[in-house]
Amino acid sequence: MDTGFHNAKVSSDTRTRLGWRAGYLLASFGIYMVDQATKAWAVRSLRFQSERTIIQGFFDLVYTENRGIAFGQLQEGGAFGRWFFVGLAIAAAAAVFYYFVRTPRNDDRVLGACALLLAGIAGNLTDRARFGYVTDFIVLHAHSYHWPTFNVADTSITIGALLLAYDLVFDKKKSVVSS
Repeated sequence: MDTGFHNAKVSSDTRTRLGWRAGYLLASFGIYMVDQATKAWAVRSLRFQSERTIIQGFFDLVYTENRGIAFGQLQEGGAFGRWFFVGLAIAAAAAVFYYFVRTPRNDDRVLGACALLLAGIAGNLTDRARFGYVTDFIVLHAHSYHWPTFNVADTSITIGALLLAYDLVFDKKKSVVSS
């Protein structure tokens, strides 16, 4: 009798686990769509105009095409660089998705971080495969110091990576304390 109840509980736990993961993937797709929509808006609204100041001395919108990787590095790669970065993004997305599906953890920080990473990687991968560059348009600055131009996908990747790093640091501390 106990075995039947236990199997039903395990089956229910598995469905719940899959349901939550499906929800995170749906949220990831939503972030991807917001990224693509904002980039399309930037192309239509900012491409042939000068910058738009949103908050004087802090926040501007400026259309840029980033053919390199993070912060505009390695932009001289040409066609080889484009497809190398596409391959690299596909490998990164596959690794994150594999971790997302296979991790036994169900906490929001890890699953949310993976969903954010997937959305951001997919957003920039789409641009790079379609156009050969990533559309960036958000500029934050403090007077003369300018943060490199970025987009929604970059923000998603950054927040996801920070959440995973936080988890790595504090999860290690928990296991050291409990040992």
